[in-house]
Amino acid sequence: MNEFAPVSDDEAVAVARVLANDHVADVVEALNHEPRETAIELLCAVPFERLVEIFDQPELESAPELAEALQRAKASKLLTAMSVDRAADILRELDEPARSELLGALGPPLRATLLSILGYPEGSAASIMTTEFVSVPSDWTVGRTLDYIRSVERTRETIYAIYIVDPETQLLLRSTGLRRLITGNPEDSILSVAPDRMPVTVTPLTDRENLAQTISKYDLLALPVVDHGRILGIVTVDDIIDTMIEETTEDVHRFGGMEALDEPYMKMGFLAMIQKRAGWLCALFLSEMLTANAMQSYEGELEKAIVLTLFIPLIMSSGGNSGSQATSLVIRALALRQIGLRDWWRVALRELPTGMVLGSILGIVGICRIALWQHFGFYDYGPHWMLIAATVGAALIGIVTFGSLSGSMLPFALKRIGFDPASASAPFVATLVDVTGLVIYFSVALVILRGTLL
Repeated sequence: MNEFAPVSDDEAVAVARVLANDHVADVVEALNHEPRETAIELLCAVPFERLVEIFDQPELESAPELAEALQRAKASKLLTAMSVDRAADILRELDEPARSELLGALGPPLRATLLSILGYPEGSAASIMTTEFVSVPSDWTVGRTLDYIRSVERTRETIYAIYIVDPETQLLLRSTGLRRLITGNPEDSILSVAPDRMPVTVTPLTDRENLAQTISKYDLLALPVVDHGRILGIVTVDDIIDTMIEETTEDVHRFGGMEALDEPYMKMGFLAMIQKRAGWLCALFLSEMLTANAMQSYEGELEKAIVLTLFIPLIMSSGGNSGSQATSLVIRALALRQIGLRDWWRVALRELPTGMVLGSILGIVGICRIALWQHFGFYDYGPHWMLIAATVGAALIGIVTFGSLSGSMLPFALKRIGFDPASASAPFVATLVDVTGLVIYFSVALVILRGTLL
């Protein structure tokens, strides 16, 4: 839908009318492809109710900048009409004095709610929760609850989960779904149709990974955020999906050996992109210099057996690949809580034989390759070709085993000292294994080829 060029006022109104009838997801996608000035012009011409729907979509890029560009009265009215959690997201990204100006234009109850949400750490349950949920006293009937839901439906994030609280203490007692209410007798007590168990809850500081795992485990549409027994808000499944996409994107960027991008790829400025990528590349380049140091240490051996240099790329890539495989598997298992820090020794015991078997497979392939090339005359490795083949085969076993073991242990080490395991990027693991792989390769060569080529 990227079909809008800079438009005149009349054209903007006409296009806005068309957008007003499209699906809001398509509208957001179209606006994301537009220059900021064009997007602002179109948004100013969109009916207000449609404007609220658009800004309520987390997929709208540069939402804080677009909101800031609106007239202050219109922007404050927009924040008031939006869902609370989305309004908090926009305010969190705004700089001063725009944030304070918009907050000051809001009604006291909403301003207090937003300030409360903004006071929690970013990524915590309370920072992404909404206070627009349905809660009713425990002494209400099913019929009264349904009447209440009909009256407040438009002002609630979701009505599919109803939370039952003590009328005096406001402590959370039970939760029930809309289906149970619909099928219940209107004269029955609300408690009688609710499951006879305490609802699954999280604390305000629960991180979003735990939120996602809890919602997935219990198959919930919403998860209440509770502090000392009182419900503060709920986190809905769509909010979790949005935050997990963001989290996964950051992890993928780090795992690729760069800083996480805080804007879409095509929206990143040239200098910002250089800044995000140059630091890691320089660090990896400096690390790779250790490879040159390792080769210099074996300069004499290389002069005597120049044939060994033919297999250096093969040796280095095999170790790096095995290490990257192990790192990817362990990072994902840690993220899904399939393993924990205390399972490091179990992972090590699993990766050690796995690395040896994988290294043996590659070693056999390498030996067969050398033997076939020698037999059919594709390349003459000299009279000691069998020893060279044995060197390559044995080195591959050691290097792949080390790569698998070190690649699987590095995420544990980073997590133990408080870093994100995703920082154990594939290039970083490959660099580590490259250096040690050369040491293993030439050490094996010294043992097998001593007295012949060396």
